[in-house]
Amino acid sequence: MTPSPLTAFAGKRKVAAGSLHAVAQTLKELVSREPDAQILVFNDDNGQQVDLNLHGSLAEVLQRLPQPREQVEEIAVPATPRTAGRPRLGVVAREITLLPRHWEWLATQPGGASVALRKLVEHAQRGNKAVDEQRQARETAYRFMSALAGDEAGFEEASRALFAGQRAAFLTQTASWPADVREYVLQLAQAAWSAD
Repeated sequence: MTPSPLTAFAGKRKVAAGSLHAVAQTLKELVSREPDAQILVFNDDNGQQVDLNLHGSLAEVLQRLPQPREQVEEIAVPATPRTAGRPRLGVVAREITLLPRHWEWLATQPGGASVALRKLVEHAQRGNKAVDEQRQARETAYRFMSALAGDEAGFEEASRALFAGQRAAFLTQTASWPADVREYVLQLAQAAWSAD
C-alpha cells in the first residue's frame, strides 16, 4: 500500500506537499528559518492531521520516520505447512446484533449466516460505492476545514452546503477564504459532489 500524500500549512499558507519524507525535510528547513511557525500537516486521503516530530537535526528527523517500503528489506518467512480444516481467510470475528426474524432468515440461506452476511456486505459495497465516496470526501474536507478554516467567514454555511451537496453554495461561502486554504479544501471535496 502506497503511503498517503501529505500537505502542510504554516498558518493559512501552504508550505509543502508530497511524500512524508519530502514534507518532513521541507518543514525542518522551514522551522530552522522560522522557529515560531505554526505548522499543521494533513493527510490528503482523509483530512486528518499528522504529527511530525521536527526536533533535532534533519538527519534525526528523517531517521525517526518510517522508511519507504522499497527500502525495507523483505524478510523471508518460511511457509507453514497446511493443516486440515478451513483455510485461513483473514476473517475477523465480531459481534453483531440482529432481530430474531433476521437470524431466522440468515439460517435459511445457503452457507449459513456468515456467508449470507458477507454477500450482503459485498453487494452493498458495490451498490453504494459512489455515495460512499461522496460521504468520505465530505468528511475529509470537513476535517481539514474544522482545523484550519473554523474561524473563517462563512464556515458554518460552507459546512452545511458541503454536507447538503450544494457545490455552488459551498464555492460562494469559501470564496473569501485564504487562497491556499480554499484551494486545498476544494481539492479534498472534489469527489463530494454528485455528477448531476
